[in-house]
Amino acid sequence: MTRPLLRLARWAKRPLEQFLLIEAASGIVLLIAAGVALVWANSRWADDYVALWHTAVGVRLGSFSFERPLEWVVNDGLMVIFFFVVGLEIKRELHHGELSTWRRATLPFAAAVGGMAAPALLYLALAGGAATRHGWGVPMATDIAFAVGVLMLLGPRVPAAMRVLLLALAVIDDLGAIVVIALFYSSGLVLAGLGVAVLGVAGVFVLRALGVRRPLIYALPALVAWGGTYAAGIHPTIAGVIIGLCTPVAPWLDPDGHEVESPAEDLIDAMHPWVSFVIMPIFALANAGVALDGLHLDGTSSVVAIAVAVGLVIGKPLGVLAACALVLKLGVATLPRGLGIRHLIVLGVVAGIGFTMALFVAQLAFTEPALLGAAKLGILGASAVAIALGLVAGRLLLPRDHGPGVAATADEAEASTEQ
Repeated sequence: MTRPLLRLARWAKRPLEQFLLIEAASGIVLLIAAGVALVWANSRWADDYVALWHTAVGVRLGSFSFERPLEWVVNDGLMVIFFFVVGLEIKRELHHGELSTWRRATLPFAAAVGGMAAPALLYLALAGGAATRHGWGVPMATDIAFAVGVLMLLGPRVPAAMRVLLLALAVIDDLGAIVVIALFYSSGLVLAGLGVAVLGVAGVFVLRALGVRRPLIYALPALVAWGGTYAAGIHPTIAGVIIGLCTPVAPWLDPDGHEVESPAEDLIDAMHPWVSFVIMPIFALANAGVALDGLHLDGTSSVVAIAVAVGLVIGKPLGVLAACALVLKLGVATLPRGLGIRHLIVLGVVAGIGFTMALFVAQLAFTEPALLGAAKLGILGASAVAIALGLVAGRLLLPRDHGPGVAATADEAEASTEQ
């Protein structure tokens, strides 16, 4: 029994290390992209910024034409790949990660649920009017890239278990945001489109049953699923998540009978850098450009900006801490070794960094430019405050005597197994 556990610990170490390091580096690229967007949208070339993302892109074949603005291509096209990788990561964590057993998943699950519910409730308390309440989902999501980046900047103050807990929390947080998008930010359901989407997903399972292993072949049924969800009135990024969840995480055997990396791991390795360093920065460039001169924060729009900011900066840490305290008090969860209340406080603060997913939900929640701009301003301002507070809280609350960081995760598991 010991030997398989040791092998599992060693095998899990590399993907976890690589994932967290990529996310930390991606946070820097995201910050640069957001800064460029803000400067561009408030410069003499602001009209060019707007015109670029409204450029029509599409195809024409005879009388058939399908054209959409470049912004749509980014938000409803490229972001499908982002959500596909999110689906892969959720599947991996459920299979052999921090969410693979209920006891391991209880604490991050509670933290994520509390961290989603409290910001939404705070938002509704402040902006529950008919014109603004639709934005309750905006402050719910944590940006894993920026959050991991803050923990990386804190260096040895952050134990490996804290990074793993943040990762598990963020995965559940993403899953919650996906459910919210599917249920509350999609238009009326069209059954014919839903049928097409089901056929696309069924095609994936048929190819799996036939033993097809070339990833590109799966692109055709995935495209059918994407088109079906779009036609059904469900946001097409949901198709990316579903296809990701359909991807096998168990290793396959090569023709010689040797075990090779699972399709999910292989795709994460191949696509995660592209998502982190290309797709997410392009999304930030397209969506973080808030023209401050043209933004008039009247009574309604200012309420949106304040409610989003309060939800992220105050609601997130309150929700995370309250939910963790509840499950720990009830005895249904335990703190990972080496973590205490101070670590949970810092974790709750950095969970208030809501960038990529928050901006994405804002695009779905608000069609009126003034309200969308106010929501974006609230997201950007709150994320900046949460980053600063996370760094300050980390330096004040966390001791400096922790051992190695992410790399220690598998080694600690190996040592505890040997004991």
